[in-house]
Amino acid sequence: MPQARYPIPAARCRREIEIKRSRFIATIEAASDATTAQAFIARIKGEFSDASHNCWAYLCGPPGSSDRIGLSDDGEPHGTAGKPLLTALQHSGLGDVALVVTRYFGGTKLGKGGLVKAYTEAGQTALEQLPRGEKIAWRLLQLELPYTLLKPLELQLNNHEARVVERQFSERINLQVKLPEEQIRLLTEALNELSSGQIGVWGSHTE
Repeated sequence: MPQARYPIPAARCRREIEIKRSRFIATIEAASDATTAQAFIARIKGEFSDASHNCWAYLCGPPGSSDRIGLSDDGEPHGTAGKPLLTALQHSGLGDVALVVTRYFGGTKLGKGGLVKAYTEAGQTALEQLPRGEKIAWRLLQLELPYTLLKPLELQLNNHEARVVERQFSERINLQVKLPEEQIRLLTEALNELSSGQIGVWGSHTE
């Protein structure tokens, strides 16, 4: 079952390091799919079109995913840039993330081992400073209940991170609530126990 909740970048982050006069500029941004990641990479390449290299990697999906990934050495020796950047992403605990490390060559060759170390350090430096948010798979539920159960219901909604997005009052109360996917079963069980079946629950779907 797909992971419904995981850390993602909360905002773009950029950090720069210098190694033997070469500048390494790491830029990170959230990317939920390959199209978004490639668009981000294209923007960075355009911004740093005069750079020696714009190496990149992305990971779409939950942390550690390997099914929706991409990487490029962008002219650096094979395996010295894209792979270390992807490895850094896969060990970052983040999902839906894209990383570009731009290099301005400083005149001193670093060798393959030196490049791997430099690109890894550049990526990790940015990852360490990156503000983190959370991706949550939200679902909508419809609830129908008697007025006498409104207050106890509201307490249960708070306990399960649910928010009321629409209310209708007639003979009974009809609510549309938004909550994290993993809370649906728990909330439904709690409401059944609370009301002995007096609260109707239906309509789970993506927001």
